[in-house]
Amino acid sequence: MRALASEIAAHMWQWTPETVYLGGGTPSLMEPEDLRKLLDAVPGRPWQEATLEAAPGTLNAARIEAWHKAGINRVSLGVQSFAARELARTGRKHTAEIVAKEVGELRAANLTNINIDLIAGLAGQTGESWQESLEWIERLAPPHVSVYMLEVDDDSRLGRELLAGGARYGAQEVPSEEAIVEFYETACECLARLGLEQYEISNFARPGCESRHNLKYWRLEPYAGVGADAHSFDGSTRSRNTESLADYVRAWKAGESAVAEVSPAQVAEERFYVGLRLREGIRLSAAEWRRFGGPIHRFLQDCLLSLEDGTLRLTRRGVLFSNEVFAGFLGARDHDGACSDSSHWLSRGAMRGP
Repeated sequence: MRALASEIAAHMWQWTPETVYLGGGTPSLMEPEDLRKLLDAVPGRPWQEATLEAAPGTLNAARIEAWHKAGINRVSLGVQSFAARELARTGRKHTAEIVAKEVGELRAANLTNINIDLIAGLAGQTGESWQESLEWIERLAPPHVSVYMLEVDDDSRLGRELLAGGARYGAQEVPSEEAIVEFYETACECLARLGLEQYEISNFARPGCESRHNLKYWRLEPYAGVGADAHSFDGSTRSRNTESLADYVRAWKAGESAVAEVSPAQVAEERFYVGLRLREGIRLSAAEWRRFGGPIHRFLQDCLLSLEDGTLRLTRRGVLFSNEVFAGFLGARDHDGACSDSSHWLSRGAMRGP
């Protein structure tokens, strides 16, 4: 906490923050006084949006009141599922009833800007259990929902087991890719019926309730990241803090910078990589047509992209193959054959929603 406070205090603000996001891990378990002190050091209060990630089952009225007083006006709940069996497999401690109770407590404290995360593809998930989760979404009527399709990642125990063809951690009960896609498409249809518009690949909101903070990532606006493994972008340069928490604290104690990597941003390619995630798409310039005409025409022909009035968007099919589309624009050659290296950006993976 002292290292984090020190980094915030030392930051040279070139602009006043409009949004704040506390995420990764479970920052809601922070002592309310510590949270208040950290937010006191960030200029711009009251911010347009200040989001706190929270694990269901950890909320109470006193904490919620303290968050509100500290300036938090949006809470993102990592629910993942409302089905008891799936929750047990992931080690989550909450139940659907606990989530409902805590959503009620948030609303009673006038913290009504709530996001609920769901994951399609959990071990043991079925069409019936997925429908159960969607019915709870309808019952609770949050203004924002994020739906992520399970990704195989060799940094996780489950991912390594899946890649190795093993049986531990419920690997053999993970639904097929076809089933996960079906769950995702079912969620898209259900959420649209509930008035939650899909404004980004994984994010759905009532009009006006979109995550303002994450929209800044997708629109390539500057942001400052603090803490272990935090990323920052100033419009032309990207930087990353040391990943290890121990190294992060060690750097603070030694009076050193926590920054571990600085690299020039490849804004031209990144505009496609993040901008196409948004339903609003990308309005193409003449220079972009010259530089990226090859992949654009290829993906239009494959019906992965659509073009309307100069705006490029992912099609419904394109959303399901979005990683392939994004990769097609990384390192794309311009008209004179020059090619830029964007591998550093690709290695970071797709930015996730709130």
